[in-house]
Amino acid sequence: MDLVMPDVHAPVSSRPCDPLPPPYLAALVREANLAAAQLESCADARHPPRLHARLLRGGLLLLPFHWNALARAYLRLGSPRAALRVAVCMIAHGGDPDRYTFPLALKAASQAEPPGSSLLLQLHAAAAKRGLARHAFTESALISGYAKAGDLGAARRVFDENPHRGLGSWNAVIGGFSQAGESKEVLALFHELRRGGMVPDDLTMVSVASACCALGDIGLSEQLHKCMLQCGRSGRLDVTLSNALVDMYAKCGRTDLAREVFERMPVRDVSSWTTMITGLATHGEEEEALHMFDDMRREGVPPNRVTMLAVLSACTHGGLVDEGLGLLKQMEDGEIKVVPMVEHYGCVVDMLGRVGRLDEARALVEQRMPMEANVVIWGTLLGACEKHGNVCTGEWAAERLAEAEPWNDGVYVVLSNIYAAAGMWGEVERVRKIMLERKVMKSPGCSL
Repeated sequence: MDLVMPDVHAPVSSRPCDPLPPPYLAALVREANLAAAQLESCADARHPPRLHARLLRGGLLLLPFHWNALARAYLRLGSPRAALRVAVCMIAHGGDPDRYTFPLALKAASQAEPPGSSLLLQLHAAAAKRGLARHAFTESALISGYAKAGDLGAARRVFDENPHRGLGSWNAVIGGFSQAGESKEVLALFHELRRGGMVPDDLTMVSVASACCALGDIGLSEQLHKCMLQCGRSGRLDVTLSNALVDMYAKCGRTDLAREVFERMPVRDVSSWTTMITGLATHGEEEEALHMFDDMRREGVPPNRVTMLAVLSACTHGGLVDEGLGLLKQMEDGEIKVVPMVEHYGCVVDMLGRVGRLDEARALVEQRMPMEANVVIWGTLLGACEKHGNVCTGEWAAERLAEAEPWNDGVYVVLSNIYAAAGMWGEVERVRKIMLERKVMKSPGCSL
């Protein structure tokens, strides 16, 4: 099968792996190996194209290792289409791909190609033609690629076709189904893995823990915790597994067990703290979430964007307005090293709107936000104005939301409700006429 080249502008070689006279081969291989080593260690996205050009000029793409190093560097530094171009050109121009080539190409394709692209099938066929489709690395990459493309049936077929699959393939199919929200299928696969006598690793456990989170089954969660401890080689869980357990217990509503796992962790990273803070905030323990954030700062762990969103959400749901405003000010002033994004401002707008401080919310949007507000913020403000009967700010928010989403009937309905609550029946009629003129129809109500 001829591979269709993706349309990218990364330079490629038109002469792969040509045989070279022996006197020159050793020196060229040494130079090519040096360039490959530089590709493996470079951390600047500008370097791979330069090294690529050097490899082309010198005719140094001699071995699969050199091609793979180039593709891996592009992929690692955020250029999956360039990585894909390198891998596909190697295959299409008669190169000799090895067990590392197809996993790189498949990973690049899953990142660069849209769902439904035929390239995944072409790479699968090319791997099968060369007898590499059943290799552990390629097989797990195929399963992951199909799952990420939304074709769980194809992922499962690749998995089922090999009765001697390794743990990598088990992890790929369990992880793919977990990310797709097929939690019951994940648990069925996990039980099958265990019955077959295989020992799951950390990657397996994290995917299964995610499935338990989705199901919210505390019994299953406790069984999985026990299984993690039994399968652990040292009797201790690493930070990634511990974070998964904290998240799992918190999402099952058992913040006490989540806290117990958290307190026993010998090492806690920013994800550990963020997960615990989010769990407390979600389950109505807002003040505990703020205390946890204070402890995090005292231990010198810098928060990230997600941490601050969790803390501000705790302030919103707990009515801790002054604390939330103070945290946003610290972010704006640089005392907390997280630049506030639109979602952080949106959280504070929601916080102010819930307690009726709508003039402050409007001032925050108009005067402090360095970016344009989005429809979520306008909708939040409009809903708060309906709740508190604020006509002026409601009109202002409705005007901007109608500009962004002229088809949204909810804007007109809520604005009409605000006018009706204020006894402004003339304005109610005017809104209805506008809906007729703009052919905006109110969605019919329904009950379940």
